[in-house]
Amino acid sequence: MFTVEVRDHIMIAHSFRGAVFGPAQALHGATFVVDAAFISKTLDSNGIVVDIGCALDVLKATLKPLNYSNLDDRVEFKGMNTTTEFLTKYVFDQLAIAARAGQLGRDSKELHAIRVTISESHVARAWYEAAL
Repeated sequence: MFTVEVRDHIMIAHSFRGAVFGPAQALHGATFVVDAAFISKTLDSNGIVVDIGCALDVLKATLKPLNYSNLDDRVEFKGMNTTTEFLTKYVFDQLAIAARAGQLGRDSKELHAIRVTISESHVARAWYEAAL
């Protein structure tokens, strides 16, 4: 498999419901490093998986509405625990929409999968990966 990965970050605030979260039940901030990997079995006629510039633009556009926001206040997340795992799927869904719309410089039918990794710190991360 061939993979191209781009990276950005977001700074957010949120809180969690449930005793399992201990002190994270209170409103707190986080800085997440977000990696988006675009995976293909083959390279296109230009020798690429996707256009790296397009991939970075799509990732930045996906993350921009979340950056410097309180996720608890976002309508699309109402009633959800916006865990790192949850956010990986959310970002994946947005990137998949962009891929299917041809915004990556390659037909999405030629892409195998997308993997989104969100690092909470240098010791903890989560990811979501699925076929397109």
